[in-house]
Amino acid sequence: MQHSPAFLALVNAAKAVIKEMDIASLQQRTTPYVLIDTREDHEWQQGHLPGAMHLGKGIIERDIEQTVQDKQQVIILYCGGGYRSALAAQALQQMGYQQVFSLAGGYRAWKEQGLPVELP
Repeated sequence: MQHSPAFLALVNAAKAVIKEMDIASLQQRTTPYVLIDTREDHEWQQGHLPGAMHLGKGIIERDIEQTVQDKQQVIILYCGGGYRSALAAQALQQMGYQQVFSLAGGYRAWKEQGLPVELP
């Protein structure tokens, strides 16, 4: 997908103030975390990372405080390629969440590595 220059500028600005995590680091995590898929409903239905919950980019800001009350909880967000999750991570940081990460490469990178996915 070809992204517009303005969208890429917005994402790059978000990436300058958030933390990203690569797949290898995610796989090596031993401490508890919440894994959230920020993709659209139809993308979620096609498969998602094992153990993930779904809060699409369009509703995450509205619903995150009901889902994750502890603002110190580690939250790892992913989307298709790491753009929408970066924007969502920035929003959650602005809402006071302290340990938010965006998964670099997102679902696409996960699938390219041949890693397991779950179907609803």
